[in-house]
Amino acid sequence: MYHFRNDYSVGCHPAVLEALAAVNQESVIGYGQDDYCKKSADLIRELCHAPQASVEFMIGGTQANFTAIAAFLRPWESVISPVSGHINGHESGAVEATGHKIIPVHTPINGKLSPTLIRPVLQECEDTHLTKPRLVYISNATETGGVYTKAELTELSLFCRRHGLILFLDGARFGCALTSKVNDMTPADIAELTDAFYIGGTKNGAMMGEALVITDPALQGEFFRMKKQRGAVLAKGWLLGVQFYALLKDGLYFKIARNAVEVAQYLQGGLKNLGIPMMVDSPTNQIFPIVPNTLLPHLDELCSYEVWGKADDDHTVIRLVTSFATPLASADGLLKAIKDLT
Repeated sequence: MYHFRNDYSVGCHPAVLEALAAVNQESVIGYGQDDYCKKSADLIRELCHAPQASVEFMIGGTQANFTAIAAFLRPWESVISPVSGHINGHESGAVEATGHKIIPVHTPINGKLSPTLIRPVLQECEDTHLTKPRLVYISNATETGGVYTKAELTELSLFCRRHGLILFLDGARFGCALTSKVNDMTPADIAELTDAFYIGGTKNGAMMGEALVITDPALQGEFFRMKKQRGAVLAKGWLLGVQFYALLKDGLYFKIARNAVEVAQYLQGGLKNLGIPMMVDSPTNQIFPIVPNTLLPHLDELCSYEVWGKADDDHTVIRLVTSFATPLASADGLLKAIKDLT
């Protein structure tokens, strides 16, 4: 069976496991106050050209999202998010449980927000009986594989700063976004144009973990206390610092993300050549084929995948996802098997 259900089914990259094993018998100070976390945070600040940034290591993406949002907002303030945004559709009300309303916005199929889409929300919420939109949540890559260009993110950033909005970027698939062929940004560009973002490790080589980078000094105060209150402080915090240092010190993070993207693009092209259309042309490691319902029982035998939704009465959109560990041979094998079936 070929595995294309998600990009976090494999434990971690061997270099990460080796780094963890190397420190396994050390006695290390806890709660992220150790030298490994400090060294990793310094490396991230250097990578992002953001010496003023605070780097906070978190266990997972949902935790990073709701902890950051809870820390950044006052009780009456709300979040603008794409309908497809992870906080809106995949986190069981984690953000709402912190007391902050999510205002979902319909976007193009690529899942990207723009000032044109946000402006009407601000106008509708001028009434002081409503929550006040204060934070704009975006993902790069988006849930449907979209990647922001520098021009798009610059426009959005300028709009947010003009209207007193915090721009927060979910970087669960940060590596795949930045290694996509359509990307024209660096980590430094992301740091300059957002108020906070995170570098996702769970979906790109780490056993677990995200590195939240808070670039706006006004949002950094007392963040540790919010982390503690929300259950986001790992006692063995050095385990996160060790992983991110192993991934980032020699560019391994982006090298393995590139593998995920290249295998996905190869698979997407091959499926198109077999006459299978896509819901959207994704440039990252998630692809969305539209397959005949009659093919689904055969796919169940061939590979793991996720049903994304109904295309029409006779077709279903499925999601295939590649990871740092997906070999090109898996894509080739699946394509050959589907060709034989069709």
